[in-house]
Amino acid sequence: MDRRRFLLTSLSGALAAPLAAAQQAGKNHRIGILGNVPLSDPEGARLWGVFVQGLRELGYEDGRNITIEHRSSEGQYDRLPAQAAELVRLNIDVIVAPAAQNVAAAQQASRTIPIVMVSVGDPVGNGLVASLAHPSGNVTGTSFLTSGIVGKQLELLKQITPSASRLAVLLNPANPALEAWPRMARLPLRAFDAPQPTWARFSRARSPATFPSSSPRSSNS
Repeated sequence: MDRRRFLLTSLSGALAAPLAAAQQAGKNHRIGILGNVPLSDPEGARLWGVFVQGLRELGYEDGRNITIEHRSSEGQYDRLPAQAAELVRLNIDVIVAPAAQNVAAAQQASRTIPIVMVSVGDPVGNGLVASLAHPSGNVTGTSFLTSGIVGKQLELLKQITPSASRLAVLLNPANPALEAWPRMARLPLRAFDAPQPTWARFSRARSPATFPSSSPRSSNS
């Protein structure tokens, strides 16, 4: 099971407690998913299918005792604020957001509806939560990018390529984690536009080590 599938399965379990309380009160909970890949995409459908299956195994089924509303930016991140506002108008009880820009859009739409982030990069540095231990506000969830993790990743890369003096980092400029990564890595970062084919550009840059970040542009969500 890959990391995103594991996190989405875990997320299903994390939502079990509030869903159980609502069910006892006789309420049909509404879950909003603010994603970046449409369900028509096979990989996106597979990943979110894991989330839905996890809820089903806990006794919560879309159309029976919960309602799931899915919205996708389809990679056009400027659509996220309007889609988040639409979910709020639908009286969603909780919003699930898989990336920093999605969480930020959901926060702008509502400061009261619970927002669950999934594998978001540096939520503290991005101002999404006060701290990982005590998020405060209406955002909680999981993060994949902290200074400790980045340091360990660089340590492993150095062990694999001990002679490397240059590192190519693949980042999504629409993701706020772009600014957080070099700060956490404590390394200078020279940015350049990398149209397809990106790997050919890295090869010409003579970078013996490459670090592809987790982002909606390089992984589905």
